[in-house]
Amino acid sequence: MAAARLLTRLRATLPVWSETLAAPLSADTVPRSSLLVPTRAYISQVGKTALDQSILQNLDSEIQYELERFPPRKPLVKYFSFAVDEKPGEQWMCLRSRFGDKENIKVEVTMFDGSPPAPKVTKDKLGEDVQLHITFIVSISKGIDGEKMEFLCSAWPDSIEIRNVAMHNKNKLPSQTYTGPLFKDLDDELQDAFYYFLEERGVTDDLAVFLHQTMKTKAKSEYILWMGDVKSYI
Repeated sequence: MAAARLLTRLRATLPVWSETLAAPLSADTVPRSSLLVPTRAYISQVGKTALDQSILQNLDSEIQYELERFPPRKPLVKYFSFAVDEKPGEQWMCLRSRFGDKENIKVEVTMFDGSPPAPKVTKDKLGEDVQLHITFIVSISKGIDGEKMEFLCSAWPDSIEIRNVAMHNKNKLPSQTYTGPLFKDLDDELQDAFYYFLEERGVTDDLAVFLHQTMKTKAKSEYILWMGDVKSYI
């Protein structure tokens, strides 16, 4: 929505600088020496300057609009037992924790990466409401021969979904590792046991809610940073 709003603003200003290009040059307004050489470079420079100004003005307006709605926040550093590593300018974050005396827990999280539409029924028609989706990987290691268990998961707005469980060993190439069956093909009781296994380690439906709230805020922050970078470059 924010990007679409910025694009609308830019399009609205196009007639302004395009009219500058279309305006005829007369002998009264152009030096005599300029009439003896092609004016294509001059016109190009005028158009470029006007377009740059249009982009800068719209970026300023959009940055101000977003800052008023989403003031800057301090980076997150903690979520329950997890230490949070979130760096500005990157589209991921990492959460780390320990379970017991031996297990190291690492949760690597992407920003929103799309989703299938969810059915939405109204009085008049059957519509579609898109559910935002986040992919994350839970890695659990015990420091034994570099072996670790990995859970490939989805975070929906209020729940987590396990998609795959795999074992990895540093002595094996990724291409040689058997990544296990589809999670949905496992016995129902075994599936439930794996969900409980993650819950014990803090990977719960509440974590999915936290990830969605955090990534919504991060997406806005990254958008503002991106506009600032574009403005500086231009």
